[in-house]
Order: sequence, then structure tokens, then C-alpha cells
Amino acid sequence: MTQTLRYMNRDELAELIKSDKVAKKDYVVVDVRDDDYVGGNIKGCINQPASEFLMTVDGLVSKTKDVPLVIFHCALSQVRGPKSARIYAETRQNILDKDIDHEVVVLRDGFTEFQAKYRNDPELVENWDKDFWVTE
Repeated sequence: MTQTLRYMNRDELAELIKSDKVAKKDYVVVDVRDDDYVGGNIKGCINQPASEFLMTVDGLVSKTKDVPLVIFHCALSQVRGPKSARIYAETRQNILDKDIDHEVVVLRDGFTEFQAKYRNDPELVENWDKDFWVTE
């Protein structure tokens, strides 16, 4: 079964992170960037590199089976993020074979746009290094 992925924008994610929802319980952010993970990340995310994703997705499904919202992103969320989200959703369906309340979402425009707006907010971005980013 192929499902259509829903996209979330950076402001929706920032609002979610700053809400009373609990990371890794109510939602989890999965960053699938590979070598480009250095230079900053969304606070509390799980880094699951796209280059190894097929080998690690079963473990991710097990680790997040009770989390109702799983949000994927890469640098721009054009290829790696959406592809990993689809693989995760299909693997989850195959492994768990349950229809529980669960949503897989992709962060529109990825970490590049998220950090462009929120890099100076320690509640949202950690490990940010200006040497990795061109800023205005």
C-alpha cells in the first residue's frame, strides 16, 4: 500500500517542539542527512543516515513503534527525507501489521530552511556552527 506523505512546514514543527508535546514520546524527528549532518541539527532529533537507512529501518521502527508522529527530513527534504519516510512507513506496516493511530510526515524544505529561521533558538536547534552555513 503506497501512502501519500503529508508535509509539515518549519513553523509547524517549531510550534510542535515548543508545545507541551514530549519528544520521542508524542513525536520524533528523524534526520536522514549523511556527512552533511555536521553543522547543526533539530534539537533532540535522531540521526539515521540515508546511506544506511535500509539496514537500520527495522530498528527505527521498533524504537518508534509507540510514537504517534514521526517527522523525517534531510537537508532540503527533496529526495532523502521523503524516500526514507516512505521506506519507514512501508516497513512499519509490514513489521507491525497494525492499524494504529500513527502518522509519517516530511519537513518541507528540510533542515536548510529550518535553520535559516531558527538557528539562534536553542530550544529548536543544537550544535549549530556558522562555518557550515552561508548566512545573510
